[in-house]
Amino acid sequence: MALTAASISESLCSRCLHVSGPGGFPMRSNMMPVPLTIPFILERARTGFAEREIVSLLPAGKDAQGQPIAQTHRTTYGEVADRALRLGAGLQALGLQPGDRVATLAVNSFRHLEAYLGVPSAGFVLHTVNIRLHPEQVAWILNHAEDRVLLIENVFAAMIPAIRAACPKLEHVFVLGGLPQPIPGVADYDQWVMSQEPLTHYPQLDENDAAAMCYTSGTTGNPKGVLYSHRSTVLHSLASAPKDALNVGEADSVLPIVPMFHVNAWGLPYTCAMYGAKQVFSGVFTDGKSIAQLMQDEGVTSTAGVPTIWMGLLSELDRAKQAGEPYDLSGLERLIVGGSAAPESLIRAFEERHNLRLLHAWGMTETHPLGTASTLPLNMDPRSDEGYALRAKQGRPVPLVELEIVDDDSNVLPHDGAAMGRLLCRGPWIADSYFKGEGASSFLTLDGNLWFDTGDIATLDERGYMHIQDRSKDLIKSGGEWIGSVELENAIMAHPAVAQCAVIAMDDPKWDERPLAVVVLRPGQAATHEELTEFIAPKFAKWWLPDATVFTDALPIGATGKFLKRELREEYRGYRQQNFPQRQD
Repeated sequence: MALTAASISESLCSRCLHVSGPGGFPMRSNMMPVPLTIPFILERARTGFAEREIVSLLPAGKDAQGQPIAQTHRTTYGEVADRALRLGAGLQALGLQPGDRVATLAVNSFRHLEAYLGVPSAGFVLHTVNIRLHPEQVAWILNHAEDRVLLIENVFAAMIPAIRAACPKLEHVFVLGGLPQPIPGVADYDQWVMSQEPLTHYPQLDENDAAAMCYTSGTTGNPKGVLYSHRSTVLHSLASAPKDALNVGEADSVLPIVPMFHVNAWGLPYTCAMYGAKQVFSGVFTDGKSIAQLMQDEGVTSTAGVPTIWMGLLSELDRAKQAGEPYDLSGLERLIVGGSAAPESLIRAFEERHNLRLLHAWGMTETHPLGTASTLPLNMDPRSDEGYALRAKQGRPVPLVELEIVDDDSNVLPHDGAAMGRLLCRGPWIADSYFKGEGASSFLTLDGNLWFDTGDIATLDERGYMHIQDRSKDLIKSGGEWIGSVELENAIMAHPAVAQCAVIAMDDPKWDERPLAVVVLRPGQAATHEELTEFIAPKFAKWWLPDATVFTDALPIGATGKFLKRELREEYRGYRQQNFPQRQD
């Protein structure tokens, strides 16, 4: 056929909408509409990085003191991918329907990684359940999610009878790591998986189908379910890896200490699988000595955890250095810290005493979780006072995430680093609702766009750096003015005698609320309330300073490694009137 203007136009219009015509039409691209799904990650790991190693510390009995003994297990992406495909086939053979939930009560290990890849690739939803919850809370979440299958670690096998009795919709239970003793109706995961033939083809998946499910920590009311899509997971994995985010590539050896039940270990298992990074899992061994030894043995280049983990590691590194037996962590490029704010003093201690760099990142269950990373602007000295101050902030949003701060009337506040407001965020891996439509008040429309209200109070500066001031429920309102507990805590923890600190509101008959510091001292150290307030006084207005300090042996820590301020507020309710005269100033 001869090419004419008419035939060319007709050919083009068969592939895209023409822009001409009454009112015009938007022109469509000629890009392939390839769905973004987790099988892409599985196949990339299986074919491109089959020999890359996966290392797990597994329990192998107990020592004379009753502490678990670690055994190192080594496998590869190729073997994990094969078992993930067998897992997917096995779940299909059980008669599960697309979208059915498969729960895990498991620690960080190669088996949990198999579930990460195999469950959603077979068309089901991976539901990671917090192993640190009370059994009644576990049962509530399993029932609320309507899980049909449970993959449970053998160290939690004693919970199985109670869980099955409380969860009538739970049909199948498989034990990870072998059964300590036979349990009727419960199967050995390894034997079951290896008895299956691998999936030969993936089901037709829509990129917006749910791939994984996590529940919030439930600090106010019942936990709420957040469903991550295949699309959001792939995009999050792509955006997490670059240098100015978490800096993950094939040459890296990554140790996610953050639990795989907590917001998908901050997405690192998927990001590492996509880019071929070696993965190292510490399982139940998260003490400072175990972590330091594992980092040294496996050449870890990047790791991630909450501040309490890094405080334990710092103590071990200090001990080893003083004993003349320092660990060789020369390849460790960054320790990613999130979950709660890390004090500047902790960042300085790692940098100045051990030449190790902490990277602040921020996110939530509802943000999949990565929202920001505190990388520095060009040409800024990371060891300067300004550099440390910026590194103590939560950082700039990663690409595709937007942040905003508003007042209580949803008026946008200036990005000047001083105005404090409710932190809002939006993006392609940010939740737009909760499972079963709960918690609708957490989402609002601003300028025609849907935003998630994080519940954090924050500032944004001119360069886009976000700084969490507090959770809205943890702010202290004194005489009509707000006091941020996080800033006080971080300042107090910079004192050399202080190991941990939480600042809470105590009732005050004149000022409504006043700050109370609850402090854990370092072993062999001493301090007084007056010494601590004098130490932090240069940084704060006088009315910000705590009225009192309580010294205690330990602070309550929740399932995600955060201080439980709700429990502290209950414990010290009425403390102000009982112990101190009314302020006269």
